[in-house]
Amino acid sequence: MTEATHPLGILRELTFAHVLVVLAVLIGCVLLVSVVRAMVRRAAESAPSHRRLLILRTAPIAKLLIALAGIAIVVPVLIEPTFEDVVALIATVALALAFALKDYVSCLAAGVVTILENTYQPGDWIEIGGAYGEVKTIGTRAVHIVTADDTEIIIPHAKLWTASVANASSGSHNLLCVASFYLNADHDGEAVRRALTECAEATTYRKPQTKVTVVAAETPWGTHYKAKAIANDSREQFALITDLTIRVKERLRAMHVTFAQAPFAESKRA
Repeated sequence: MTEATHPLGILRELTFAHVLVVLAVLIGCVLLVSVVRAMVRRAAESAPSHRRLLILRTAPIAKLLIALAGIAIVVPVLIEPTFEDVVALIATVALALAFALKDYVSCLAAGVVTILENTYQPGDWIEIGGAYGEVKTIGTRAVHIVTADDTEIIIPHAKLWTASVANASSGSHNLLCVASFYLNADHDGEAVRRALTECAEATTYRKPQTKVTVVAAETPWGTHYKAKAIANDSREQFALITDLTIRVKERLRAMHVTFAQAPFAESKRA
């Protein structure tokens, strides 16, 4: 087959050996990504907690490097390795993707930006579009997060262009937790603040030697307190809030402090 009769003159005349090489590279890349991901997971779980997120960070980077290496191996097999042919191939692929896969390319570009800028990483707790959970996997097209209810949510990377991303941990294994309490306005505020502080300092899920903060705001129906404490591990944030809530409720009942009841109206349609 000559270049004049070939539909794409930049392509080689492929043989069975060329096809086998391409298939071997593709299968090898898929297997290598799976092996690397499993190794990183095992290494992260067995490592000290302060190194866990750093180890998990290597998984998406390794996946990107493996993909680029596979492309670099396959392209010379499919085309003549000349400068003109490479430029022509890149232009052709870019034009096709721009018109046919615009949204997908937008997700790919946002994924690369996410990895390079470290917007979030595996192990971070993020919120995108109202979905809050721990980042489990940063894929090529989307990020996979798992909520506190053990629900996996897949969010396309393109959301990075249009929605705000809230990162609660930002690469740290610690996380600030906030527990809210709504009390009747008629009470001793200083005594309540001391009680909330002592309960927060007593919980076993708080990181030692970290400060506990209590803030209060008056509302038309009562007083809103927020007790803020840093969890020793981001995965223990809900355990900390639960433990703190139970401790505070028991303490406030012993102090004869009543909880606020905000009036509300609910309309139901049959």
